[in-house]
Amino acid sequence: MPGPGSTSVTRSTLRQQIADALRDEVLAGRLPSGQEFTVKQIAEQYGVSATPVREALVDLSAQGLLDSDQHRGFRVHQFSVNDYREMAETRSLVIDGIIQHAERQGRTRVNAKAAVPVRRRAEEAARAARCGDLDILIGYDLRFWRELGAIVANRYISDFLHQLRVQTWVFSVPHLRADPEARDWLFTAYETLIDAVVAGDMGEAREVIFAYYEQSLAWADRLDR
Repeated sequence: MPGPGSTSVTRSTLRQQIADALRDEVLAGRLPSGQEFTVKQIAEQYGVSATPVREALVDLSAQGLLDSDQHRGFRVHQFSVNDYREMAETRSLVIDGIIQHAERQGRTRVNAKAAVPVRRRAEEAARAARCGDLDILIGYDLRFWRELGAIVANRYISDFLHQLRVQTWVFSVPHLRADPEARDWLFTAYETLIDAVVAGDMGEAREVIFAYYEQSLAWADRLDR
């Protein structure tokens, strides 16, 4: 027989499932920027009650993916090119800070065994990026950066970078899908980065991150043009 807390656990799980499903829809571009919807519409779409839907939408709003309007419901947040530039700058500064902290602490090497699954994500992400397959790339990219963050930084930094990464993809996906040269602008140096981290070569890791930052800025300039 279910215990007294089973209802809240089920609702919490449903809330997370709905949030994850909607996040995937936004990342894939099936819920485009500016798209408006209500709690009732989402509840009917998934065949669930309004409460876990409302909670899921509030969670996504807190992550910066949705905007809430008291009278009109929710809307997928619209990030600008300047937002993207600032995301890229923030990402670069935080990761460089992680590298500097590791150097000061004398902890420039990571456990090679712990890095094995991250290396696998790197291989899959790089392969998808070279093929320009966004549907496969996004999932592997998010897992790569989250798992890399987990072995080189604390969970608060890792969670922050993951949220920033999701926001970056939400902005990027519609532009990349419309760009016949999208593959030229995708990050592919996943394997180089994880290999540098495992070897304790922070200079190489820093060069990869800086090159990625420069590539991001160049792409933003292209979008402006």
